[in-house]
Amino acid sequence: MALPQRKHDPKRDVLKDVFGFDDFRPGQEDAIDTILAGRNVLAIMPTGSGKSLCYQVPALVMGGLTVVVSPLVALMQDQVAALRLAGVAAESINSSHTREENVAAWRRVAAGEARLLYMAPERLMTERMLEALGKLDVRLIAIDEAHCVSQWGPAFRPEYHALAKLADLFPKTPIIALTATADEATRADIAVQLFDNRAQTLVQGFDRPNISLTVESKRNTAKQLLDFVARHRGKSGIVYCLSRKKTEKIAEQLRAAGVDALAYHAGMDKDAREANQNRFMTEPAVVMVATIAFGMGIDKSDVRFVFHTDLPGSLEAYYQEIGRAGRDGEAAEAHMLFGLEDIRMRRVFIDQEDAGEERKRREHARLNMLLAYCEASRCRRQLLLEYFGEQAQPCGNCDVCREPSERIDATEDARKILAAIRGTGERFGAGHIIDVLLGNHTERMTEAHAALDVFGKGALRKKDEWQSLIRQMAGDGLLRHDLQGYGGLEIAEKGHALLRGHGAFEARPIKPRERTKRQARAEQIAAQSDADPSLIAALKALRMQLARERRVPPYVIFSDRSLIDMAQLRPRDASEFGMVHGVGAAKLKDFGQVFLKTIREHGRSSTP
Repeated sequence: MALPQRKHDPKRDVLKDVFGFDDFRPGQEDAIDTILAGRNVLAIMPTGSGKSLCYQVPALVMGGLTVVVSPLVALMQDQVAALRLAGVAAESINSSHTREENVAAWRRVAAGEARLLYMAPERLMTERMLEALGKLDVRLIAIDEAHCVSQWGPAFRPEYHALAKLADLFPKTPIIALTATADEATRADIAVQLFDNRAQTLVQGFDRPNISLTVESKRNTAKQLLDFVARHRGKSGIVYCLSRKKTEKIAEQLRAAGVDALAYHAGMDKDAREANQNRFMTEPAVVMVATIAFGMGIDKSDVRFVFHTDLPGSLEAYYQEIGRAGRDGEAAEAHMLFGLEDIRMRRVFIDQEDAGEERKRREHARLNMLLAYCEASRCRRQLLLEYFGEQAQPCGNCDVCREPSERIDATEDARKILAAIRGTGERFGAGHIIDVLLGNHTERMTEAHAALDVFGKGALRKKDEWQSLIRQMAGDGLLRHDLQGYGGLEIAEKGHALLRGHGAFEARPIKPRERTKRQARAEQIAAQSDADPSLIAALKALRMQLARERRVPPYVIFSDRSLIDMAQLRPRDASEFGMVHGVGAAKLKDFGQVFLKTIREHGRSSTP
């Protein structure tokens, strides 16, 4: 009797014969089957889960041409090289090639000799290219790093926005959009922008249990980093810094300590950047010190740690950046330093962004969720996964689980916060809620809010204490930030239960805030009189001119205290001007350059 033959499965044949894999990873087969059925797919899959196979396998099963949209030349090059090594005819048309090379690649595509064509969105969405592709047998379109499509995402790229036209231009061609980094608001926006909500959304688990999570308060960044790297000597890692200057400085400090460290940022010469990246990718025990310019498409399996010397932009950015560690499944560490100055700088970046108020509100809400993660009094992994819509048990592999901190009963204060949020309609951010608790009669304070029972009932606590409690409550699941609306605070079900008298809230003790250099200087300003009188006079003249132009009193522009601080500090650039007493994001944007110009000109005129 003949044995029954195994059912022929083209996708598994391709998986084994072309890529050499015996089975699909979780989530891959569902995405592939949906595409092969002719339907659109939005696939949310964690970093390192094999997203590229979700379109490469169906491309080879379906035949014809698959067009892949990719944001980075280096990523295209790597994928094309890997496919060619696997015996797949793949091409890339991009800016790193000569015109002759791009023309030759297109001729091979037009002749039907290529199965996959990689392009950046701005090259694809030209009238000439779209017209040419319309004449070919395009069977599938894949959009990688799809979070760049969404204007509500943290990595919006305008050139990606044009991809929304593809569904109309190729109505019979399924589209798959893939990303590892999208919260619910961003996912919903991608589904509307690319698919008009006509796509199956597949969300694979976000958990990377092999990555240990730690957040530490900043004390001495260089020492904290050097101590950490010393524990990982001989291992590959990535150190993320906020600025190019800091990147260079940290790399030098690591090299001085005997670490094979390289720098990477957008201000470097292109050849130097590529040389450093190639060394990192091909050599063991190299530590890359980089800005966020480094990372997208980096697929090095043995990265043992990711260290953030500064606060990242959002939980999405943080998740994506730490996801570059431990791709081999072995133990890895994600270690972040967190300081108060980081918060101020991130707020400034958001406020200075050339974007509408609605996007800014959402970005502030995203930042607030990241701060709640930093302030977490319960398992960090639980909080991180909940942000992406997953539930989890305490992980035992984060600093909060490993070393539980002292907790104090803060139930009554939590109820005051919840009452203020409920009484103001769950529409306002932390700033207004704290003003209600402190009893501050601000311009935004309505008579109804001032009449709340809780108004002024929090006056015994300082503003930063209430801020910390609100972040801890968000981290504990009592509150959430409304990313899809006004960015205000909303009460979660757990918070409603606490308001009804069920349960309790325990918080980490709130330590007194250490004085920053800026604060210490501000306290001394009034008593100091050694500032250059002629510079102060010049600054006052400028202030008067600006006040007259705007028809406001001079102190509205800047107080005398601010002018004295300017004269003493003599800031050289916008970053230093932002440290001046009384300079917030708006004043930095509106007045920074004109005051800096006066300070520079005075310096030149007073030089002998």
